[in-house]
Amino acid sequence: MEIRIGIQQSVRELMVEIDDEKAQAKAKTAAEAALTGKTEVLSLVDNRGREVIIASAKLAYVEFGAPEGARKLGFGS
Repeated sequence: MEIRIGIQQSVRELMVEIDDEKAQAKAKTAAEAALTGKTEVLSLVDNRGREVIIASAKLAYVEFGAPEGARKLGFGS
C-alpha cells in the first residue's frame, strides 16, 4: 500500500510503501492518532526499514492506497 503524507508549508509530499497488512493497520491507527492530536508525532516504517517521523502539528493530510492497476511512469514500470 502506498501512503502519501502532506506536510504543511511544503510543496512536496512524502511517500511510504507498506505491504504487510498488520503494518498497514498500525499505520492507519498511528495516522488517526496524529491527525486528531492524541500523539505528538507520526512514526512509520516502510518496507525497506526506513523510518519516517513527522511532528503531528505539521501534518496536512495522510492518504492511504493507490487505485488498483494505477499507471506507473518511469524506468521502474
